[in-house]
Amino acid sequence: QVQLVESGGGLVQPGGSLRLSCAASGSIFRINVMGWYRQAPGKQRELVAVIHSGGNTNYADSVKGRFAISRDNAKNTVYLQMDSLKYEDTAVYYCTYSARGSDYWGQGTQVSVSS
Repeated sequence: QVQLVESGGGLVQPGGSLRLSCAASGSIFRINVMGWYRQAPGKQRELVAVIHSGGNTNYADSVKGRFAISRDNAKNTVYLQMDSLKYEDTAVYYCTYSARGSDYWGQGTQVSVSS
């Protein structure tokens, strides 16, 4: 089992920045993929960004150039730096961990972009 604890969500004005963190604990495999998905009201959950334990990354087109995903393997923690936030970034952001065919999700953290 893997537990994911997210932090860093909140309310921010358009153009502002937030940094999300997600710490994984439990049965962590050295080779894994961690990342972030989001779900806005009335919409399906969608990929935001993922990062392999080796460092490869993948981003949704909608966040390229504005968001940056990174990780600290020693701390089993993944980060999402979100800059130039837009109204449409408002959603619940979920941390994910995947390894050896198993997927785990965090409880979600709300990000609200509003003036």
